[in-house]
Amino acid sequence: MRINLFKGTIAASMLLVLFYMGLTAAQQRPTFTSEQLERLRIREVPNKEGLYIMPGFDGGMSGGNIAVLVTDEGVIVVDNKYSYSYENITRQVASVTSLPIRYVLNTHHHFDHAGSNASFMPSAQVIGHENVRINMLRNIGPSASPDGAPRITFSDKTSIHLGNAEVQAHHLGCGHTNGDSAIFFPSLRTIHTGDLFIWGDRMDGSTMAPFIDYENGGCAREWVTTLDRVLALDFDTVIPGHGPLLRKVEVRIFRDKFEQLVSRVDGLIKDGVTRENIVAELDISDLNWPLAADRIQDIYDELR
Repeated sequence: MRINLFKGTIAASMLLVLFYMGLTAAQQRPTFTSEQLERLRIREVPNKEGLYIMPGFDGGMSGGNIAVLVTDEGVIVVDNKYSYSYENITRQVASVTSLPIRYVLNTHHHFDHAGSNASFMPSAQVIGHENVRINMLRNIGPSASPDGAPRITFSDKTSIHLGNAEVQAHHLGCGHTNGDSAIFFPSLRTIHTGDLFIWGDRMDGSTMAPFIDYENGGCAREWVTTLDRVLALDFDTVIPGHGPLLRKVEVRIFRDKFEQLVSRVDGLIKDGVTRENIVAELDISDLNWPLAADRIQDIYDELR
Protein backbone atom coordinates (compact mmCIF):
# COMPACT_ATOMS: atom_id res chain seq x y z
CA MET A 1 0.00 0.00 0.00
CA ARG A 2 1.39 3.40 -1.00
CA ILE A 3 0.30 6.25 1.21
CA ASN A 4 1.15 9.89 0.61
CA LEU A 5 0.86 11.46 4.05
CA PHE A 6 0.06 15.11 3.96
CA LYS A 7 1.93 17.82 5.78
CA GLY A 8 0.16 20.17 8.11
CA THR A 9 -2.35 19.82 10.87
CA ILE A 10 -6.12 19.54 10.82
CA ALA A 11 -6.29 23.10 12.10
CA ALA A 12 -4.23 24.35 9.16
CA SER A 13 -6.47 22.47 6.77
CA MET A 14 -9.55 24.08 8.30
CA LEU A 15 -7.96 27.50 7.94
CA LEU A 16 -7.42 26.88 4.24
CA VAL A 17 -11.02 25.79 3.83
CA LEU A 18 -12.20 29.05 5.38
CA PHE A 19 -9.84 31.01 3.19
CA TYR A 20 -10.91 29.46 -0.08
CA MET A 21 -14.60 29.80 0.75
CA GLY A 22 -13.97 33.52 0.92
CA LEU A 23 -15.26 34.05 4.43
CA THR A 24 -14.32 37.62 5.22
CA ALA A 25 -14.95 36.99 8.89
CA ALA A 26 -11.97 34.64 8.92
CA GLN A 27 -9.55 37.49 8.16
CA GLN A 28 -7.35 38.45 11.05
CA ARG A 29 -4.62 41.08 10.82
CA PRO A 30 -1.38 39.17 11.51
CA THR A 31 1.65 40.39 13.42
CA PHE A 32 4.89 40.22 11.46
CA THR A 33 8.52 40.25 12.53
CA SER A 34 10.83 42.89 11.07
CA GLU A 35 12.30 40.24 8.79
CA GLN A 36 8.87 39.25 7.52
CA LEU A 37 7.92 42.87 6.93
CA GLU A 38 11.03 43.30 4.83
CA ARG A 39 10.00 40.30 2.71
CA LEU A 40 6.62 41.96 2.10
CA ARG A 41 8.02 45.37 1.13
CA ILE A 42 7.32 46.72 -2.37
CA ARG A 43 10.23 46.28 -4.76
CA GLU A 44 11.02 46.69 -8.42
CA VAL A 45 10.70 43.77 -10.78
CA PRO A 46 14.22 43.53 -12.24
CA ASN A 47 14.62 44.84 -15.79
CA LYS A 48 10.90 45.73 -16.05
CA GLU A 49 10.63 49.51 -16.08
CA GLY A 50 7.79 50.85 -13.97
CA LEU A 51 6.71 47.43 -12.66
CA TYR A 52 6.79 46.59 -8.95
CA ILE A 53 5.70 43.69 -6.79
CA MET A 54 4.28 43.66 -3.28
CA PRO A 55 5.07 40.07 -2.32
CA GLY A 56 2.61 37.53 -0.95
CA PHE A 57 3.46 33.97 0.01
CA ASP A 58 0.24 32.44 1.36
CA GLY A 59 -3.45 32.92 1.87
CA GLY A 60 -3.38 32.88 5.65
CA MET A 61 -0.81 35.59 6.51
CA SER A 62 0.67 37.60 3.66
CA GLY A 63 -2.04 37.34 0.99
CA GLY A 64 -1.39 37.12 -2.71
CA ASN A 65 1.24 38.86 -4.79
CA ILE A 66 0.32 42.36 -5.94
CA ALA A 67 1.64 43.80 -9.20
CA VAL A 68 1.98 47.57 -9.41
CA LEU A 69 2.53 49.26 -12.79
CA VAL A 70 3.46 52.95 -12.68
CA THR A 71 2.66 54.84 -15.89
CA ASP A 72 2.97 58.55 -16.67
CA GLU A 73 -0.79 58.97 -16.10
CA GLY A 74 -1.33 56.87 -13.01
CA VAL A 75 -1.02 53.43 -11.49
CA ILE A 76 -2.53 50.03 -12.35
CA VAL A 77 -2.68 47.50 -9.52
CA VAL A 78 -3.28 43.76 -9.86
CA ASP A 79 -4.90 42.20 -6.76
CA ASN A 80 -5.11 43.81 -3.32
CA LYS A 81 -4.79 41.22 -0.57
CA TYR A 82 -7.21 41.52 2.40
CA SER A 83 -9.96 43.92 3.46
CA TYR A 84 -7.56 45.54 5.92
CA SER A 85 -4.73 45.89 3.36
CA TYR A 86 -5.85 49.09 1.63
CA GLU A 87 -3.86 51.52 3.77
CA ASN A 88 -0.70 49.43 3.57
CA ILE A 89 -1.00 49.09 -0.21
CA THR A 90 -1.57 52.78 -0.82
CA ARG A 91 1.25 53.73 1.55
CA GLN A 92 3.71 51.41 -0.18
CA VAL A 93 2.63 52.55 -3.65
CA ALA A 94 3.10 56.16 -2.52
CA SER A 95 6.70 55.31 -1.62
CA VAL A 96 7.50 54.76 -5.32
CA THR A 97 5.19 57.27 -7.05
CA SER A 98 3.02 60.28 -6.26
CA LEU A 99 0.57 59.36 -9.02
CA PRO A 100 -2.88 57.99 -8.08
CA ILE A 101 -4.09 54.41 -8.48
CA ARG A 102 -6.48 54.49 -11.45
CA TYR A 103 -7.30 50.80 -12.03
CA VAL A 104 -7.42 47.65 -9.93
CA LEU A 105 -7.58 44.26 -11.65
CA ASN A 106 -8.68 41.05 -9.91
CA THR A 107 -7.10 37.72 -10.86
CA HIS A 108 -10.00 36.02 -9.03
CA HIS A 109 -12.41 36.65 -6.17
CA HIS A 110 -10.75 35.10 -3.10
CA PHE A 111 -10.39 37.50 -0.20
CA ASP A 112 -6.60 37.23 0.01
CA HIS A 113 -6.49 38.67 -3.54
CA ALA A 114 -9.53 40.93 -3.82
CA GLY A 115 -10.33 41.69 -0.21
CA SER A 116 -9.90 45.46 -0.36
CA ASN A 117 -11.79 46.03 -3.62
CA ALA A 118 -14.40 48.18 -1.88
CA SER A 119 -11.80 50.53 -0.42
CA PHE A 120 -10.37 51.25 -3.86
CA MET A 121 -13.71 51.84 -5.59
CA PRO A 122 -14.24 55.50 -4.62
CA SER A 123 -11.10 56.52 -6.54
CA ALA A 124 -10.27 53.67 -8.95
CA GLN A 125 -12.00 51.39 -11.44
CA VAL A 126 -12.07 47.78 -10.21
CA ILE A 127 -12.23 45.21 -13.00
CA GLY A 128 -12.66 41.44 -12.92
CA HIS A 129 -13.99 38.54 -14.92
CA GLU A 130 -17.77 38.24 -14.86
CA ASN A 131 -17.49 35.15 -12.65
CA VAL A 132 -15.49 37.12 -10.10
CA ARG A 133 -18.53 39.31 -9.57
CA ILE A 134 -20.91 36.35 -9.61
CA ASN A 135 -18.83 34.40 -7.09
CA MET A 136 -18.44 37.38 -4.78
CA LEU A 137 -22.15 38.14 -4.75
CA ARG A 138 -23.07 34.50 -4.20
CA ASN A 139 -20.53 33.91 -1.42
CA ILE A 140 -21.36 36.96 0.67
CA GLY A 141 -25.02 35.98 0.93
CA PRO A 142 -28.15 38.13 0.69
CA SER A 143 -27.57 40.08 3.89
CA ALA A 144 -23.95 41.13 3.21
CA SER A 145 -22.72 44.18 1.32
CA PRO A 146 -21.94 43.72 -2.40
CA ASP A 147 -19.63 46.74 -2.38
CA GLY A 148 -16.49 44.75 -3.19
CA ALA A 149 -17.82 43.04 -6.32
CA PRO A 150 -16.24 44.60 -9.43
CA ARG A 151 -18.60 46.89 -11.31
CA ILE A 152 -16.75 46.45 -14.60
CA THR A 153 -16.52 42.87 -15.87
CA PHE A 154 -15.46 41.03 -19.02
CA SER A 155 -15.94 37.58 -20.50
CA ASP A 156 -12.79 36.55 -22.40
CA LYS A 157 -10.37 39.47 -22.62
CA THR A 158 -10.11 43.16 -21.82
CA SER A 159 -7.35 45.75 -22.06
CA ILE A 160 -6.46 48.85 -20.09
CA HIS A 161 -4.57 51.65 -21.81
CA LEU A 162 -3.11 54.18 -19.43
CA GLY A 163 -0.37 56.59 -20.39
CA ASN A 164 2.13 54.70 -22.48
CA ALA A 165 1.17 51.28 -21.12
CA GLU A 166 -1.21 48.47 -22.03
CA VAL A 167 -2.32 45.78 -19.59
CA GLN A 168 -4.40 42.84 -20.77
CA ALA A 169 -6.64 40.56 -18.71
CA HIS A 170 -7.20 37.10 -20.22
CA HIS A 171 -9.76 34.56 -19.05
CA LEU A 172 -8.31 31.35 -20.51
CA GLY A 173 -10.47 28.68 -18.89
CA CYS A 174 -11.20 27.20 -15.50
CA GLY A 175 -8.65 25.93 -13.04
CA HIS A 176 -8.36 27.34 -9.53
CA THR A 177 -11.86 28.86 -9.99
CA ASN A 178 -14.14 29.59 -12.95
CA GLY A 179 -13.16 33.27 -12.86
CA ASP A 180 -9.38 33.14 -13.08
CA SER A 181 -7.62 35.79 -15.14
CA ALA A 182 -4.02 35.99 -16.26
CA ILE A 183 -2.91 39.62 -16.30
CA PHE A 184 -0.43 40.26 -19.10
CA PHE A 185 1.96 43.17 -19.47
CA PRO A 186 2.88 42.70 -23.16
CA SER A 187 5.56 45.38 -23.51
CA LEU A 188 7.29 44.05 -20.38
CA ARG A 189 6.84 40.37 -21.28
CA THR A 190 5.51 39.74 -17.78
CA ILE A 191 2.41 37.97 -16.50
CA HIS A 192 0.54 37.77 -13.19
CA THR A 193 -1.11 34.36 -13.09
CA GLY A 194 -3.15 34.61 -9.92
CA ASP A 195 -3.58 31.20 -8.31
CA LEU A 196 -3.55 29.37 -11.63
CA PHE A 197 0.13 29.10 -10.77
CA ILE A 198 1.69 29.17 -7.30
CA TRP A 199 5.13 28.16 -6.16
CA GLY A 200 7.16 27.46 -3.05
CA ASP A 201 6.55 27.79 0.66
CA ARG A 202 4.27 29.82 2.88
CA MET A 203 5.71 32.26 5.39
CA ASP A 204 5.52 29.54 8.06
CA GLY A 205 7.71 27.27 5.92
CA SER A 206 5.02 24.80 4.84
CA THR A 207 4.75 23.93 1.17
CA MET A 208 1.93 25.21 -1.01
CA ALA A 209 -0.08 22.99 -3.35
CA PRO A 210 -2.67 23.89 -6.00
CA PHE A 211 -6.23 24.15 -4.73
CA ILE A 212 -9.30 23.49 -6.87
CA ASP A 213 -12.17 25.59 -5.56
CA TYR A 214 -15.04 23.38 -6.67
CA GLU A 215 -17.53 25.58 -4.82
CA ASN A 216 -16.63 28.36 -7.25
CA GLY A 217 -16.31 26.52 -10.55
CA GLY A 218 -12.75 25.24 -10.28
CA CYS A 219 -11.74 22.14 -12.22
CA ALA A 220 -8.82 19.72 -12.41
CA ARG A 221 -9.39 18.21 -15.84
CA GLU A 222 -9.22 21.53 -17.72
CA TRP A 223 -6.53 23.22 -15.60
CA VAL A 224 -3.70 21.90 -17.79
CA THR A 225 -5.38 23.21 -20.95
CA THR A 226 -5.80 26.59 -19.26
CA LEU A 227 -2.10 26.62 -18.40
CA ASP A 228 -1.26 25.72 -22.01
CA ARG A 229 -3.10 28.86 -23.07
CA VAL A 230 -1.17 30.87 -20.48
CA LEU A 231 2.09 29.47 -21.83
CA ALA A 232 1.12 30.53 -25.35
CA LEU A 233 1.47 34.18 -24.28
CA ASP A 234 4.82 35.86 -24.90
CA PHE A 235 6.35 36.37 -21.46
CA ASP A 236 9.62 35.64 -19.69
CA THR A 237 8.81 36.79 -16.15
CA VAL A 238 6.03 35.44 -13.93
CA ILE A 239 4.36 36.89 -10.86
CA PRO A 240 2.55 33.86 -9.39
CA GLY A 241 -0.50 34.09 -7.18
CA HIS A 242 1.78 33.30 -4.24
CA GLY A 243 5.53 32.86 -4.22
CA PRO A 244 8.66 34.46 -5.66
CA LEU A 245 9.21 36.01 -9.07
CA LEU A 246 9.80 33.20 -11.54
CA ARG A 247 10.32 32.38 -15.21
CA LYS A 248 8.24 30.70 -17.86
CA VAL A 249 10.02 27.40 -17.28
CA GLU A 250 8.55 27.13 -13.77
CA VAL A 251 5.04 27.47 -15.18
CA ARG A 252 5.83 24.57 -17.52
CA ILE A 253 7.08 22.51 -14.58
CA PHE A 254 3.91 23.27 -12.60
CA ARG A 255 1.79 22.41 -15.65
CA ASP A 256 3.55 19.06 -16.12
CA LYS A 257 3.21 18.19 -12.44
CA PHE A 258 -0.50 18.97 -12.56
CA GLU A 259 -0.88 16.80 -15.64
CA GLN A 260 0.81 13.96 -13.74
CA LEU A 261 -1.55 14.43 -10.80
CA VAL A 262 -4.64 14.24 -12.98
CA SER A 263 -3.26 11.35 -15.04
CA ARG A 264 -2.45 9.26 -11.98
CA VAL A 265 -5.86 9.77 -10.40
CA ASP A 266 -7.52 9.04 -13.74
CA GLY A 267 -5.44 5.88 -14.17
CA LEU A 268 -6.40 4.56 -10.75
CA ILE A 269 -10.07 5.22 -11.49
CA LYS A 270 -9.74 3.19 -14.68
CA ASP A 271 -8.05 0.44 -12.67
CA GLY A 272 -11.13 0.25 -10.45
CA VAL A 273 -9.74 1.96 -7.35
CA THR A 274 -12.60 3.21 -5.18
CA ARG A 275 -13.01 6.67 -3.71
CA GLU A 276 -12.33 5.25 -0.27
CA ASN A 277 -8.99 3.80 -1.39
CA ILE A 278 -7.76 6.51 -3.75
CA VAL A 279 -5.69 8.30 -1.10
CA ALA A 280 -3.88 5.13 -0.10
CA GLU A 281 -3.22 4.06 -3.70
CA LEU A 282 -2.14 7.43 -5.11
CA ASP A 283 1.60 8.10 -5.03
CA ILE A 284 2.46 11.76 -5.67
CA SER A 285 5.41 12.04 -3.31
CA ASP A 286 7.64 13.08 -6.22
CA LEU A 287 5.42 16.10 -6.96
CA ASN A 288 6.10 17.65 -3.52
CA TRP A 289 2.51 18.83 -3.23
CA PRO A 290 1.04 18.08 0.22
CA LEU A 291 -2.55 17.50 -0.87
CA ALA A 292 -5.02 16.72 1.87
CA ALA A 293 -7.08 13.54 1.54
CA ASP A 294 -10.37 15.34 0.91
CA ARG A 295 -8.82 17.31 -1.93
CA ILE A 296 -7.68 14.13 -3.65
CA GLN A 297 -11.15 12.68 -3.20
CA ASP A 298 -12.64 15.84 -4.74
CA ILE A 299 -10.46 15.35 -7.82
CA TYR A 300 -11.55 11.70 -7.92
CA ASP A 301 -15.20 12.79 -7.88
CA GLU A 302 -14.66 15.23 -10.75
CA LEU A 303 -12.76 12.79 -12.94
CA ARG A 304 -15.36 10.06 -12.46
